[in-house]
Amino acid sequence: MNIWKPVSLILPILVALGPRPVAAEDASAITREVWREAVVSVTDLDRSARFFREIGGYQVHWRGPLTRSGIRAWNLADSASGEALLLGPADARDGLLRLVRFDNAGDRSPMRPGSRAWDTGCYFSLMVRMKDMPAIYDDAIALGWWTETPITYLEFGESRLNVMIFRGPDGVQVQGYERLAPPLPDAIPEFERLTRPFNMMQMVRDRDAAYDFFTRVLGFATFYKGKPYTAAEPTHTPLGIPLNLTTTVRYQAGIVYPREGEFGRMEMIEVMDLEGRDHADRCAAPNLGILAVRFPVESADAAAEEIQARGWSLETEPQTVEISPYGQLELFSVRTPDGAIVQFIE
Repeated sequence: MNIWKPVSLILPILVALGPRPVAAEDASAITREVWREAVVSVTDLDRSARFFREIGGYQVHWRGPLTRSGIRAWNLADSASGEALLLGPADARDGLLRLVRFDNAGDRSPMRPGSRAWDTGCYFSLMVRMKDMPAIYDDAIALGWWTETPITYLEFGESRLNVMIFRGPDGVQVQGYERLAPPLPDAIPEFERLTRPFNMMQMVRDRDAAYDFFTRVLGFATFYKGKPYTAAEPTHTPLGIPLNLTTTVRYQAGIVYPREGEFGRMEMIEVMDLEGRDHADRCAAPNLGILAVRFPVESADAAAEEIQARGWSLETEPQTVEISPYGQLELFSVRTPDGAIVQFIE
């Protein structure tokens, strides 16, 4: 196993590990609930679930076929079908993972083929907190997962951290954070190896445009908004920027949440001086990868009307959808400026 040498730097993406909240935006939040679940499109439910079940100890909250209304909500033909598997820690009620397999729905292509940090569009990774990352690294490789970087040791303020990005079947990426010292905040429930996901990362064309969507249109509060950053000397980073370019390639980050806390965050990073491919038009079912996040709202109709009043169009209008194990929900969707799907459920 390969672990990169210690470095000491201030990385915007690592503020997700400790509270540095900024005042909330003026706009009222469309919701103050953290995201209930992330929807991940895969080819084999059991194969993708093994990482979370065998390493993370996640439990199956529900498994079953997709409903007809659930198929239509993804703008798929009535001939399509599929199956879903809802996973999470046994006591989790948010931050759940819904693995979905779409059948008879047409070509299933990767949303982010190659998935380099400087390629934009869709969702880049789920973030979880971990314990004993070297052992998780070995176990993940044994399960057939891969990694985008070796384990990278970082020092951020008082925090001593291991960070890495795991890549599993269908290109799904899980970004792990292990705080070696000091102890994690009391607000994070005790866990053995993996927490439920606490953050969702996007690589974006324009950080400020993405930040405006979440803060002005959705009314989310700001956890972090940083200036463009480069390393003072060549330094390995979890973003995988080539070592000789880390002193010249700038990147800037923003992190928001519907309410202050350790979970339910949304992060956006713009790599400013590397030109990759843009995949914003690929973030749709039945393509493979992290498909959507779902936030609860008190009224889908009222939320949809308010989003449109703030100048943003809907991807799908509010509609009644049967989604187990919840039952009938009112659901609508919007897209971020980089094509990622955000859904709201009543």
